[in-house]
Amino acid sequence: MAAARKTTKKKTSATKKPAAKKKTSAKKKTSAKKNTSAKKKTSAKKKTSAKKTSAKKKTSAKKTSAKKKTSAKKTSAKKKPAAKKKPAAKKKTSAKKKTSAKKNTSAKKKTSAKKKTSAKKTSAKKKTSAKKKTSAKKKTSAKTTSKKTTSKKTTSKKMTPASSEVSTFGQFGPALMEFLVELGMNNDREWFGANKERYEAQVREPARAFIRAVAPRLTEISEHFVASDKKVGGSLMRVHRDVRFSKDKAPYKTNVGIHFRHALGKDAHAPGFYVHIAAEGNFIGTGMWRPESSALAAIRRRIVEEEDAWRQATRSSAFTERFALGGESLKRPPKGFDADHPLVDDLKRKDHIAIAPLSDEEMLGEGVVDRILELFERAVPYLQFQCAALAVPF
Repeated sequence: MAAARKTTKKKTSATKKPAAKKKTSAKKKTSAKKNTSAKKKTSAKKKTSAKKTSAKKKTSAKKTSAKKKTSAKKTSAKKKPAAKKKPAAKKKTSAKKKTSAKKNTSAKKKTSAKKKTSAKKTSAKKKTSAKKKTSAKKKTSAKTTSKKTTSKKTTSKKMTPASSEVSTFGQFGPALMEFLVELGMNNDREWFGANKERYEAQVREPARAFIRAVAPRLTEISEHFVASDKKVGGSLMRVHRDVRFSKDKAPYKTNVGIHFRHALGKDAHAPGFYVHIAAEGNFIGTGMWRPESSALAAIRRRIVEEEDAWRQATRSSAFTERFALGGESLKRPPKGFDADHPLVDDLKRKDHIAIAPLSDEEMLGEGVVDRILELFERAVPYLQFQCAALAVPF
């Protein structure tokens, strides 16, 4: 029994051992499989991770490449305008050079033109100077000849009018005197303003036309007297009165005054010819009204020094037929002059003027220009005496 049990146990043990072996083998196989599976999974994971890493690297490489390309493009884009700017800078420099060259050329041309103009002006001045010298010589020669042959001065005829306007003067006409009469009755600014157009048409414009008509013929008497038809500052005296120191505050003059003054005279206090038109009377005047004290003293001295010349100028029949000496005089002889001098009455004079009256018909009618110039010629010796005393040319 016991042997049987042992045999049985051995068999059982034998049988158990293969089973255990089988279990161990199975376990080993299972473990191997697990290990293989784990290895495969790990390998797969590694491959997957490697793939992912590779993909990431590729993506990163692509991004880096893209960035580089973008950066390269931007850099290229930046560089390209800069490259374009360089030619522009060159063009600007070239343009500046051209502009500078043009300016230099223009400046040279201008300088050349200025030099030519200056040369022309210099030439013109020389010619003018030569002409003036020649003219002065001729005038001096003419004066010398005139003194030897006659007391009257002869000069070359100059027919240039006082302005560019045509000298179409016939007569003053009665409308001028009518206006002056009405102005005397209505001497106020309101009336004059309402009749300003009449003044222009009937007084000022006829007077200016008269001045233009006289101008060329006045130079035949003397070229040193001014005949200007300017509206202001010319030979026609202003219509407005200076009422600053007068009790009579009437604003307008009721006469027409035309003064052909000496070229060296600044105002009426100089030798000249004068035309006066008024309702109270018309006249032609010549000489100096209220001369300055130095001028008056010079005339008085010359009267004393050259009595004969003074008598010839003021006592000749040609002069006294139409002219009479006028103006104010001192009650006593001036200081420094003999009270018993034969010409003491002339030495007392404060004004040295000569007056030739004219009727309305003579002043307003036709032929007034010829009539007035004939009177100017009669007064030439009288005016020459005064110019000589003042050392001014006639």
